[in-house]
Amino acid sequence: MRSSISGLVSALWFLLAPAPLFAGFELVMVEEAGCIYCARWNAEIAPEYPVTPEGRFAPLRRVDLHDLPDDVAFASRPVFTPTFVLVEDGAEIGRLEGYAGEDFFWGLLGRLLSIGDPGWADAAQP
Repeated sequence: MRSSISGLVSALWFLLAPAPLFAGFELVMVEEAGCIYCARWNAEIAPEYPVTPEGRFAPLRRVDLHDLPDDVAFASRPVFTPTFVLVEDGAEIGRLEGYAGEDFFWGLLGRLLSIGDPGWADAAQP
């Protein structure tokens, strides 16, 4: 029951989140059914991600590990779930593999976004 509520909350946040400010950047989350770390990320991060500076800079796009999109040029095929791939105009800039918890995620994501644009944090502020 809780996972269905969490999914509904995530969907609502996605629909109500402001439009992306930075065309070209997105964070592609590669996931698969049954992934406990994906479920943990969904519970801890997903509801707030769209309204954070990180989410405004690189909106989240979810893809299935077994059905990767043709419009993303991955540097290599993702193996682990979740894998978070920062892309700019469809080309991979870098990735985070796995999810070790909220405290690690935000710091590592900030470093990854800085690879894409060193001034992302200042530019993403409302």
